[in-house]
Amino acid sequence: MHAVDNLKEAERLMTVCNSCRYCEGLCAVFPAMELRRDFGDGDLNYLANLCHGCGACYVDCQFSPPHEFNVNVPQTLAKVRADSYRSYAWPKAFQPMFDRNGTAIAAVTAISIAAFILGFALWHDPAVLASNSGQFYRLMPHNAMAGLFGAITLYALLAIIMGFRAFWKDIGASSVSAGSGLTLWQATKDAAGLRYLDGGGVGCYNKDEKPTDNRRLFHHLTFYGFMLCFAATTTGTIYHYMFDWPAPYGWTELPKLFGIPGGIGLVIGPAGLMHAKLKRHPDMLDPARFGMDTAFLAMMFMTGLTGLALMLVRETAAMGITLAIHLGVVFALFATMPYGKFVHGFYRFGALALYAAERRADRPAKTIRKT
Repeated sequence: MHAVDNLKEAERLMTVCNSCRYCEGLCAVFPAMELRRDFGDGDLNYLANLCHGCGACYVDCQFSPPHEFNVNVPQTLAKVRADSYRSYAWPKAFQPMFDRNGTAIAAVTAISIAAFILGFALWHDPAVLASNSGQFYRLMPHNAMAGLFGAITLYALLAIIMGFRAFWKDIGASSVSAGSGLTLWQATKDAAGLRYLDGGGVGCYNKDEKPTDNRRLFHHLTFYGFMLCFAATTTGTIYHYMFDWPAPYGWTELPKLFGIPGGIGLVIGPAGLMHAKLKRHPDMLDPARFGMDTAFLAMMFMTGLTGLALMLVRETAAMGITLAIHLGVVFALFATMPYGKFVHGFYRFGALALYAAERRADRPAKTIRKT
Protein backbone atom coordinates (compact mmCIF):
# COMPACT_ATOMS: atom_id res chain seq x y z
CA MET A 1 0.00 0.00 0.00
CA HIS A 2 1.27 3.49 -0.86
CA ALA A 3 2.19 5.92 1.94
CA VAL A 4 -0.74 8.18 1.02
CA ASP A 5 -3.14 5.23 1.30
CA ASN A 6 -1.69 4.29 4.67
CA LEU A 7 -2.28 7.83 5.94
CA LYS A 8 -5.87 7.76 4.66
CA GLU A 9 -6.51 4.46 6.41
CA ALA A 10 -4.95 5.81 9.62
CA GLU A 11 -7.19 8.88 9.40
CA ARG A 12 -10.25 6.64 9.01
CA LEU A 13 -9.29 4.53 12.02
CA MET A 14 -8.56 7.53 14.22
CA THR A 15 -11.97 8.95 13.33
CA VAL A 16 -13.64 5.66 14.32
CA CYS A 17 -11.57 5.36 17.51
CA ASN A 18 -12.29 8.97 18.42
CA SER A 19 -15.98 8.14 18.36
CA CYS A 20 -15.59 4.98 20.46
CA ARG A 21 -12.83 5.86 22.96
CA TYR A 22 -12.96 2.41 24.58
CA CYS A 23 -9.14 2.11 24.50
CA GLU A 24 -8.29 5.49 26.01
CA GLY A 25 -6.67 3.94 29.09
CA LEU A 26 -4.33 1.58 27.25
CA CYS A 27 -1.50 3.90 26.17
CA ALA A 28 -0.63 7.46 25.16
CA VAL A 29 -1.98 7.21 21.60
CA PHE A 30 -5.67 7.42 22.41
CA PRO A 31 -5.56 10.35 24.88
CA ALA A 32 -3.44 12.22 22.29
CA MET A 33 -5.96 11.28 19.60
CA GLU A 34 -8.85 12.61 21.70
CA LEU A 35 -7.30 16.07 21.69
CA ARG A 36 -7.87 16.24 17.92
CA ARG A 37 -10.99 16.66 15.85
CA ASP A 38 -9.29 16.04 12.52
CA PHE A 39 -6.01 14.41 11.57
CA GLY A 40 -3.43 15.90 9.24
CA ASP A 41 -0.38 13.99 8.05
CA GLY A 42 1.77 15.44 10.83
CA ASP A 43 -0.78 14.38 13.45
CA LEU A 44 -0.89 10.83 12.09
CA ASN A 45 2.91 10.56 11.96
CA TYR A 46 2.99 11.79 15.56
CA LEU A 47 0.43 9.22 16.73
CA ALA A 48 2.15 6.44 14.77
CA ASN A 49 5.49 7.15 16.43
CA LEU A 50 3.80 7.45 19.81
CA CYS A 51 2.46 3.88 19.37
CA HIS A 52 4.65 1.18 20.95
CA GLY A 53 2.94 -1.69 19.12
CA CYS A 54 1.81 -3.58 22.25
CA GLY A 55 -1.31 -4.86 20.46
CA ALA A 56 -3.69 -4.29 23.39
CA CYS A 57 -6.07 -2.15 21.34
CA TYR A 58 -6.29 -4.85 18.65
CA VAL A 59 -7.29 -7.48 21.22
CA ASP A 60 -9.71 -5.21 23.11
CA CYS A 61 -11.38 -3.60 20.09
CA GLN A 62 -14.87 -4.81 19.24
CA PHE A 63 -14.37 -3.59 15.65
CA SER A 64 -11.10 -5.38 14.90
CA PRO A 65 -11.01 -7.98 12.06
CA PRO A 66 -13.08 -9.82 10.98
CA HIS A 67 -15.57 -7.04 11.82
CA GLU A 68 -16.65 -5.07 8.76
CA PHE A 69 -15.15 -1.87 10.23
CA ASN A 70 -11.74 -3.61 10.03
CA VAL A 71 -10.16 -1.51 12.80
CA ASN A 72 -6.53 -2.61 13.04
CA VAL A 73 -4.68 0.21 14.77
CA PRO A 74 -1.35 -1.57 15.50
CA GLN A 75 -0.78 -2.67 11.90
CA THR A 76 -1.92 0.59 10.32
CA LEU A 77 0.18 2.74 12.63
CA ALA A 78 3.15 0.42 12.04
CA LYS A 79 2.84 1.12 8.31
CA VAL A 80 2.53 4.88 8.84
CA ARG A 81 5.46 4.80 11.25
CA ALA A 82 7.70 3.04 8.73
CA ASP A 83 6.61 5.45 5.99
CA SER A 84 7.52 8.36 8.26
CA TYR A 85 11.10 7.09 8.57
CA ARG A 86 11.39 7.29 4.79
CA SER A 87 9.69 10.66 4.39
CA TYR A 88 11.86 12.43 6.97
CA ALA A 89 15.18 10.82 5.95
CA TRP A 90 18.05 13.19 5.10
CA PRO A 91 19.37 13.66 2.51
CA LYS A 92 16.37 12.72 0.40
CA ALA A 93 18.58 10.92 -2.10
CA PHE A 94 18.90 8.09 0.44
CA GLN A 95 15.17 7.70 1.06
CA PRO A 96 15.01 4.67 -1.31
CA MET A 97 17.15 2.83 1.28
CA PHE A 98 13.89 2.20 3.11
CA ASP A 99 12.19 0.49 0.17
CA ARG A 100 14.18 -2.75 0.46
CA ASN A 101 15.85 -2.00 3.74
CA GLY A 102 16.94 -5.50 4.71
CA THR A 103 18.64 -6.06 1.36
CA ALA A 104 20.24 -2.60 1.40
CA ILE A 105 21.69 -3.00 4.89
CA ALA A 106 22.92 -6.52 4.12
CA ALA A 107 24.69 -5.21 1.00
CA VAL A 108 26.32 -2.31 2.89
CA THR A 109 27.48 -4.71 5.61
CA ALA A 110 28.96 -7.20 3.15
CA ILE A 111 30.80 -4.45 1.27
CA SER A 112 32.06 -2.94 4.52
CA ILE A 113 33.43 -6.24 5.85
CA ALA A 114 35.07 -7.01 2.49
CA ALA A 115 36.64 -3.54 2.42
CA PHE A 116 38.23 -3.99 5.84
CA ILE A 117 39.56 -7.44 4.99
CA LEU A 118 40.96 -6.19 1.69
CA GLY A 119 42.32 -3.04 3.31
CA PHE A 120 44.17 -5.01 5.98
CA ALA A 121 45.63 -7.35 3.35
CA LEU A 122 46.74 -4.58 0.98
CA TRP A 123 48.05 -2.24 3.65
CA HIS A 124 50.16 -4.96 5.20
CA ASP A 125 51.57 -8.30 4.24
CA PRO A 126 48.43 -10.52 3.88
CA ALA A 127 50.01 -12.88 6.39
CA VAL A 128 49.37 -10.32 9.12
CA LEU A 129 45.69 -11.33 9.04
CA ALA A 130 46.69 -14.66 10.54
CA SER A 131 49.18 -13.29 13.07
CA ASN A 132 48.66 -13.79 16.77
CA SER A 133 50.26 -10.57 17.95
CA GLY A 134 47.09 -9.38 19.70
CA GLN A 135 47.80 -5.82 18.54
CA PHE A 136 44.89 -4.20 16.70
CA TYR A 137 46.94 -1.22 15.64
CA ARG A 138 49.38 -3.33 13.63
CA LEU A 139 46.45 -3.91 11.28
CA MET A 140 44.98 -0.41 11.45
CA PRO A 141 46.65 2.58 13.14
CA HIS A 142 44.62 4.05 15.97
CA ASN A 143 44.46 7.51 14.39
CA ALA A 144 43.12 6.04 11.16
CA MET A 145 40.56 3.97 13.06
CA ALA A 146 39.45 6.91 15.21
CA GLY A 147 39.29 9.24 12.22
CA LEU A 148 37.26 6.86 10.07
CA PHE A 149 34.73 5.93 12.74
CA GLY A 150 34.59 9.47 14.09
CA ALA A 151 33.67 10.74 10.62
CA ILE A 152 30.94 8.15 10.01
CA THR A 153 29.52 8.75 13.51
CA LEU A 154 29.34 12.51 12.91
CA TYR A 155 27.64 11.93 9.56
CA ALA A 156 25.10 9.57 11.13
CA LEU A 157 24.34 12.09 13.86
CA LEU A 158 23.94 14.90 11.33
CA ALA A 159 21.58 12.85 9.16
CA ILE A 160 19.52 11.75 12.17
CA ILE A 161 19.32 15.31 13.52
CA MET A 162 18.17 16.67 10.17
CA GLY A 163 15.51 13.96 9.86
CA PHE A 164 14.36 14.54 13.44
CA ARG A 165 14.22 18.29 12.78
CA ALA A 166 11.80 17.70 9.90
CA PHE A 167 9.69 15.37 12.06
CA TRP A 168 9.65 17.84 14.97
CA LYS A 169 8.49 20.63 12.69
CA ASP A 170 5.84 18.52 10.94
CA ILE A 171 4.17 17.36 14.15
CA GLY A 172 4.06 20.93 15.48
CA ALA A 173 6.09 20.20 18.60
CA SER A 174 7.40 23.76 18.95
CA SER A 175 3.91 25.23 19.22
CA VAL A 176 3.39 23.72 22.68
CA SER A 177 7.01 24.12 23.83
CA ALA A 178 7.68 20.40 23.64
CA GLY A 179 11.38 21.19 23.86
CA SER A 180 11.17 22.66 27.36
CA GLY A 181 13.15 21.13 30.18
CA LEU A 182 10.14 19.67 31.98
CA THR A 183 8.68 17.96 28.93
CA LEU A 184 12.06 16.60 27.81
CA TRP A 185 12.65 15.22 31.29
CA GLN A 186 9.23 13.55 31.27
CA ALA A 187 9.89 12.13 27.80
CA THR A 188 13.27 10.84 28.97
CA LYS A 189 11.67 9.02 31.89
CA ASP A 190 8.92 7.59 29.70
CA ALA A 191 11.40 6.43 27.06
CA ALA A 192 13.97 5.05 29.51
CA GLY A 193 11.32 3.02 31.32
CA LEU A 194 9.35 2.08 28.16
CA ARG A 195 6.30 3.30 30.02
CA TYR A 196 3.77 2.51 27.30
CA LEU A 197 5.10 -0.90 26.29
CA ASP A 198 2.74 -2.70 28.63
CA GLY A 199 -0.67 -2.94 26.98
CA GLY A 200 -2.32 -0.90 29.70
CA GLY A 201 -0.47 -2.78 32.44
CA VAL A 202 -0.54 -6.42 31.34
CA GLY A 203 2.17 -6.59 28.66
CA CYS A 204 2.35 -7.09 24.89
CA TYR A 205 0.07 -9.51 23.04
CA ASN A 206 1.15 -12.44 20.87
CA LYS A 207 -0.55 -15.03 18.65
CA ASP A 208 -2.06 -16.79 21.66
CA GLU A 209 -3.42 -13.45 22.96
CA LYS A 210 -1.61 -14.04 26.25
CA PRO A 211 0.13 -10.80 27.26
CA THR A 212 3.73 -10.83 28.43
CA ASP A 213 6.23 -8.11 29.23
CA ASN A 214 9.30 -9.79 27.71
CA ARG A 215 9.62 -7.16 24.96
CA ARG A 216 10.36 -4.53 27.60
CA LEU A 217 13.20 -6.64 29.04
CA PHE A 218 14.75 -7.30 25.63
CA HIS A 219 14.37 -3.65 24.60
CA HIS A 220 16.25 -2.63 27.74
CA LEU A 221 19.02 -5.16 27.11
CA THR A 222 19.42 -3.93 23.53
CA PHE A 223 19.38 -0.21 24.30
CA TYR A 224 21.55 -0.25 27.39
CA GLY A 225 23.84 -2.84 25.80
CA PHE A 226 24.41 -0.45 22.91
CA MET A 227 25.00 2.47 25.27
CA LEU A 228 27.51 0.45 27.33
CA CYS A 229 29.41 -0.53 24.17
CA PHE A 230 29.45 3.11 23.08
CA ALA A 231 30.72 4.07 26.55
CA ALA A 232 33.47 1.43 26.27
CA THR A 233 34.64 2.85 22.93
CA THR A 234 34.47 6.43 24.22
CA THR A 235 36.39 5.55 27.38
CA GLY A 236 39.07 3.78 25.35
CA THR A 237 39.44 6.85 23.12
CA ILE A 238 39.79 9.11 26.17
CA TYR A 239 42.37 6.75 27.69
CA HIS A 240 44.35 6.75 24.44
CA TYR A 241 44.42 10.47 23.70
CA MET A 242 44.17 12.12 27.11
CA PHE A 243 46.19 9.70 29.26
CA ASP A 244 48.31 7.94 26.64
CA TRP A 245 46.97 4.56 27.76
CA PRO A 246 46.67 2.50 24.57
CA ALA A 247 44.77 -0.78 24.31
CA PRO A 248 44.68 -3.60 25.28
CA TYR A 249 43.03 -2.95 28.62
CA GLY A 250 42.76 -5.18 31.66
CA TRP A 251 39.62 -6.96 32.77
CA THR A 252 39.04 -4.48 35.60
CA GLU A 253 39.47 -1.31 33.52
CA LEU A 254 36.50 0.74 32.35
CA PRO A 255 36.56 -0.20 28.64
CA LYS A 256 36.22 -3.86 29.62
CA LEU A 257 33.76 -3.19 32.46
CA PHE A 258 31.53 -1.32 30.00
CA GLY A 259 32.16 -3.45 26.93
CA ILE A 260 31.59 -6.98 28.27
CA PRO A 261 28.08 -6.44 29.73
CA GLY A 262 27.30 -4.22 26.77
CA GLY A 263 28.22 -6.94 24.31
CA ILE A 264 26.20 -9.52 26.24
CA GLY A 265 23.20 -7.17 26.21
CA LEU A 266 23.54 -6.72 22.45
CA VAL A 267 23.49 -10.48 21.96
CA ILE A 268 20.63 -11.40 24.29
CA GLY A 269 18.44 -8.34 23.64
CA PRO A 270 18.13 -8.52 19.82
CA ALA A 271 17.83 -12.32 19.92
CA GLY A 272 14.97 -12.00 22.40
CA LEU A 273 13.27 -9.29 20.37
CA MET A 274 13.52 -11.41 17.22
CA HIS A 275 11.98 -14.36 19.02
CA ALA A 276 9.21 -12.12 20.36
CA LYS A 277 8.55 -10.73 16.87
CA LEU A 278 8.11 -14.23 15.47
CA LYS A 279 5.49 -14.91 18.16
CA ARG A 280 3.47 -11.77 17.44
CA HIS A 281 0.12 -12.08 15.71
CA PRO A 282 0.83 -11.37 12.00
CA ASP A 283 -2.31 -9.21 11.75
CA MET A 284 -0.68 -6.69 14.10
CA LEU A 285 2.56 -6.37 12.11
CA ASP A 286 3.57 -4.66 8.88
CA PRO A 287 4.78 -7.62 6.77
CA ALA A 288 6.38 -5.33 4.18
CA ARG A 289 8.81 -4.01 6.81
CA PHE A 290 9.84 -7.37 8.26
CA GLY A 291 13.19 -7.06 6.49
CA MET A 292 13.87 -3.65 8.05
CA ASP A 293 13.11 -4.92 11.54
CA THR A 294 15.20 -8.05 11.02
CA ALA A 295 18.15 -6.11 9.59
CA PHE A 296 18.18 -3.75 12.58
CA LEU A 297 18.14 -6.59 15.10
CA ALA A 298 20.75 -8.54 13.13
CA MET A 299 23.11 -5.55 13.03
CA MET A 300 22.85 -5.01 16.77
CA PHE A 301 23.28 -8.73 17.43
CA MET A 302 26.33 -9.00 15.16
CA THR A 303 27.91 -5.93 16.75
CA GLY A 304 27.73 -7.53 20.18
CA LEU A 305 28.69 -11.02 19.02
CA THR A 306 31.72 -9.99 16.97
CA GLY A 307 32.88 -7.66 19.75
CA LEU A 308 32.80 -10.46 22.32
CA ALA A 309 34.42 -12.87 19.85
CA LEU A 310 37.22 -10.39 19.20
CA MET A 311 37.92 -10.15 22.91
CA LEU A 312 38.15 -13.95 23.17
CA VAL A 313 40.39 -14.56 20.13
CA ARG A 314 42.61 -11.50 20.49
CA GLU A 315 45.74 -13.52 21.22
CA THR A 316 45.11 -16.12 18.50
CA ALA A 317 45.60 -16.31 14.74
CA ALA A 318 41.89 -15.56 14.29
CA MET A 319 42.31 -12.00 15.61
CA GLY A 320 42.94 -10.34 12.23
CA ILE A 321 39.91 -11.66 10.37
CA THR A 322 37.69 -11.24 13.45
CA LEU A 323 38.78 -7.61 13.79
CA ALA A 324 37.99 -6.98 10.10
CA ILE A 325 34.52 -8.50 10.49
CA HIS A 326 33.81 -6.57 13.69
CA LEU A 327 34.94 -3.24 12.26
CA GLY A 328 32.99 -3.90 9.07
CA VAL A 329 29.80 -4.60 11.01
CA VAL A 330 30.22 -1.55 13.25
CA PHE A 331 31.00 0.73 10.29
CA ALA A 332 27.92 -0.54 8.43
CA LEU A 333 25.80 -0.08 11.56
CA PHE A 334 26.72 3.59 11.83
CA ALA A 335 26.58 4.20 8.08
CA THR A 336 23.01 2.87 7.89
CA MET A 337 21.74 4.23 11.21
CA PRO A 338 19.79 7.13 9.64
CA TYR A 339 18.23 4.82 7.03
CA GLY A 340 16.82 1.95 9.07
CA LYS A 341 14.86 1.01 12.18
CA PHE A 342 17.44 2.68 14.44
CA VAL A 343 15.74 6.06 13.93
CA HIS A 344 12.56 4.84 15.64
CA GLY A 345 14.06 5.65 19.03
CA PHE A 346 14.58 9.31 18.14
CA TYR A 347 11.14 9.80 16.61
CA ARG A 348 9.46 8.02 19.51
CA PHE A 349 11.28 10.26 21.94
CA GLY A 350 10.06 13.31 20.00
CA ALA A 351 6.50 11.98 20.07
CA LEU A 352 6.74 11.38 23.82
CA ALA A 353 8.00 14.93 24.32
CA LEU A 354 5.05 16.34 22.40
CA TYR A 355 2.64 14.14 24.36
CA ALA A 356 4.14 15.36 27.64
CA ALA A 357 3.73 18.96 26.47
CA GLU A 358 0.14 18.38 25.36
CA ARG A 359 -0.74 16.84 28.69
CA ARG A 360 0.58 19.95 30.40
CA ALA A 361 -1.24 22.27 28.01
CA ASP A 362 -4.28 19.94 27.71
CA ARG A 363 -4.76 20.85 24.07
CA PRO A 364 -3.21 19.67 20.79
CA ALA A 365 -0.41 21.36 18.92
CA LYS A 366 -2.58 21.94 15.85
CA THR A 367 -5.12 23.93 17.89
CA ILE A 368 -2.39 26.15 19.29
CA ARG A 369 -0.97 26.78 15.80
CA LYS A 370 -4.33 28.13 14.67
CA THR A 371 -4.69 30.60 17.53
